[in-house]
Amino acid sequence: MRKTLQEFREFAMKGNIVDLAVAVIIGGAFGKIVSSLVEDIVMPAIGAIGRADFKGLMIQVGDAKIMYGKFLQMCLDFTIIAAAIFVALKVLTHLRKKEEGTAAPPPPPRQEQLLEEIRDLLKKR
Repeated sequence: MRKTLQEFREFAMKGNIVDLAVAVIIGGAFGKIVSSLVEDIVMPAIGAIGRADFKGLMIQVGDAKIMYGKFLQMCLDFTIIAAAIFVALKVLTHLRKKEEGTAAPPPPPRQEQLLEEIRDLLKKR
């Protein structure tokens, strides 16, 4: 039993597992932000232009109701959420590249420095 607990502890505390857990938690929080963006900002703005709520659209076939409006609404929500995530990733990538561009380049290897010194000494002769 003790060995199993030790193995579980080692498994749970591996870097990849912890990173994944953090990513899931942050992803859940980001999902709420994006859902609010879609429901509270984007959809009302689209609604001001035209119809924005498709959930009520349906076809009655006998006693069955085919709720195709709900499906359309989910597709539209998905498209908006995917676009928001795409834009967020583009901004993060741009910021990361900007930070990397400001870093000083690493010095050349020691061998290369010595070869440059030898070259410079030979030029002086």
